[in-house]
Amino acid sequence: MSRLKPILVTAFAMLVLMLPLASAQGTETKTGGLFVNLTTDDTWSAAKAISFAHQRALKNGHRPVAIWLNVRAVYLADKKRPSHVHGLMRESGKSIQEMLKDFMADGGKVIMCSACSRASGLGAADYIDGVEMGTWPMIESILFDPNVTTLAW
Repeated sequence: MSRLKPILVTAFAMLVLMLPLASAQGTETKTGGLFVNLTTDDTWSAAKAISFAHQRALKNGHRPVAIWLNVRAVYLADKKRPSHVHGLMRESGKSIQEMLKDFMADGGKVIMCSACSRASGLGAADYIDGVEMGTWPMIESILFDPNVTTLAW
């Protein structure tokens, strides 16, 4: 019995240590983020991209979730430009700017391409509250994160 006791103690310790691993296998932890590269000011496409990032990624636990507005998409966050939403997105009755604000209120990041802003004649004061002017270190930290997927719209 004295030789069996250390074996039983070891087996019991292994069982206790493995229980959390076995129970965690059934639960899926969503830690991978999403980086949406949005390049168009077409409101139908933009509404789909924002909705996907917000409703499908952010609200389902993915982190971080960022939308990078570049090329013509810089106009989407211009507070002086009213926007409308086409198609299926019309039911919400929200403008693109309102969709972006809701996304940011829930923890999403809206990053503005600084070079594209300059090219369009817009600056930080022209954008809705919460939009961040992008820097290369900011973009690089999200874009090249191995836990982040990039989606272009």
